[in-house]
Amino acid sequence: MTVPLPPSTPPLAALDLFCSVVELGSLSQAAEAHHIAQPSASSRIRSLEKQLNVTLLERSPTGSRPTAEGKLVAGWAANVLQSADQLNAGVEALRAQRAGRLRVAASLTIAEHLLPSWLETFLRNRPDDSVSLTVENSAAVIEHLQNRQADLGFIESPLGDDGLSHQIVADDHLIVVVAPGHPWAKRGAVALDALVATPLVLREPGSGTRTSFDAALDDLGFEPATSALELGSTSAVRAAVMSGRSPAVLSDRAVAADVAAGSLVRIEVDGLEVRRSLRAVWLPDEPLPELAQDLLRSLPGE
Repeated sequence: MTVPLPPSTPPLAALDLFCSVVELGSLSQAAEAHHIAQPSASSRIRSLEKQLNVTLLERSPTGSRPTAEGKLVAGWAANVLQSADQLNAGVEALRAQRAGRLRVAASLTIAEHLLPSWLETFLRNRPDDSVSLTVENSAAVIEHLQNRQADLGFIESPLGDDGLSHQIVADDHLIVVVAPGHPWAKRGAVALDALVATPLVLREPGSGTRTSFDAALDDLGFEPATSALELGSTSAVRAAVMSGRSPAVLSDRAVAADVAAGSLVRIEVDGLEVRRSLRAVWLPDEPLPELAQDLLRSLPGE
């Protein structure tokens, strides 16, 4: 039997604001984060305390701290807000399915070099359907799926313990590249020990390229790569290598044109072969939208 919520049930917006105060330690910072004036934020917190009949915050000139009761309420509120996020994401997914819109999140190499042609072909005879694409690193793609912000993801990193369903859609090869003026360029090859000892221009942690390269080094008994510079996109890494003195490890798809043009030089590394599978991934415990199933059927396999 369904029981109506009691009048004392607080509004989600007030709980969200209160949790922000607890997280940030400041009412003014929480107000700024929620794009409201501080007096309005103070009024909402006071109304929340009155509604719950609990003192939630200890206010001082140096900030706002939760009381013992406030810490408990913040913990419970976090669970409620997480459920509300899942509700919103689920409803958005239903709207997207009804509208014939597929929400895709993809890592950079796949988004830049594979998905454009795949999606153009897929949508060519589907005038009423559409795809929204979010481009992130592989770790963020998985977060989008888990938060129900995407229906289908594409990642470059090895599968972890996330329990995701997957389909291999392509393979990829990571290679070492340097600028034409780099000392390695004339030799065309370098020993693995020399590569491991050299700081590299790397993608950020969480990217599929970085994760795959570190996993390959680990399999060979080496520590993760040392960075001279960490950048958040393949394009930025390419530009840094062209204008600097550090090598990089990148997808051969991403630098094929640069190597052909001579603006980057591929370096062979004896004993290092980094091949990886590019995968479509999705949540296993929820029905995959029909549009996503159609897209997967249209893609190449292993």
